[in-house]
Amino acid sequence: MAEGTRKKVVVFDYGFGNIRSAQRAVARAGADVEVTRDRDAAMAADGLLVPGVGAFAACMNGLRQARGDWIVGRRLAGGRPVLGICVGMQILFARGIEHGEESEGLDEWPGTVGPLRADVVPHMGWNTVRPPADSKLFSGIGPEERFYFVHSYAVHDWELPQQHLAQAPARVTWATHGEPFVAAVENGPLWATQFHPEKSGDAGARLITNWIETL
Repeated sequence: MAEGTRKKVVVFDYGFGNIRSAQRAVARAGADVEVTRDRDAAMAADGLLVPGVGAFAACMNGLRQARGDWIVGRRLAGGRPVLGICVGMQILFARGIEHGEESEGLDEWPGTVGPLRADVVPHMGWNTVRPPADSKLFSGIGPEERFYFVHSYAVHDWELPQQHLAQAPARVTWATHGEPFVAAVENGPLWATQFHPEKSGDAGARLITNWIETL
């Protein structure tokens, strides 16, 4: 990326997520990156990356305490890009159910995050994905490429009408572990992945670069 055109990305630090891995991955992709929970910095950045690991409810509590829910909502209302990763993707949905208890999410997308129904859980390791043909997130990434997953919960049904968020059609990528689940979403300014692109080698690096190039 040419000097003077470098994009500024904030990795939102609310206490949950692979913060340093994400920071290094974004920097390698050619963007200026800052790890912070500062509201003004998060609002001013070209892109906001919201990581997440652990339990849905705990991540939501941490995000609210850092006012991340307000920041994400305000950015999206203004068409400002946000990328969620792993539980940072899950909390974008309306609700999560863990151990029989339901927690409210950000409700940017309808739908429920529930237990992954598979013989082996957690789903930990490398897996292929099935993006739509017009995906920008997976541009230049071949169908044989694998991405790194670590999760026990997933979204099994895509419930959003075709038009949402700036009237942009949602592009949904699927993967299978025991059953199909949502692996990534591109929806106007809001993109997200269930897998960890920052831990997915060259394919993950290309994916992050693709996101940065859209900022």
